[in-house]
Amino acid sequence: MTFEQLKDLIVDTLGCAEEKITLDARLSDDLGIDSLDAVDLVMSIEEDYGVKIPDEELGNLLKISDVLAAIEKYKA
Repeated sequence: MTFEQLKDLIVDTLGCAEEKITLDARLSDDLGIDSLDAVDLVMSIEEDYGVKIPDEELGNLLKISDVLAAIEKYKA
């Protein structure tokens, strides 16, 4: 998954403003994503891209770059 694909998924899934989504954007502070939104995002990633991100990894997903790293780490 590329950054652009992830950005599109975040916009589609959570309705975040596209211009706020950068690699260094913090999910909660910059994008206003709460824990429920994070679960929704991970479920969308898993469904659309066949990646299984373990639940215990969710607490480590603080920035967009962390999400991309987790996708690479856990992709099938």
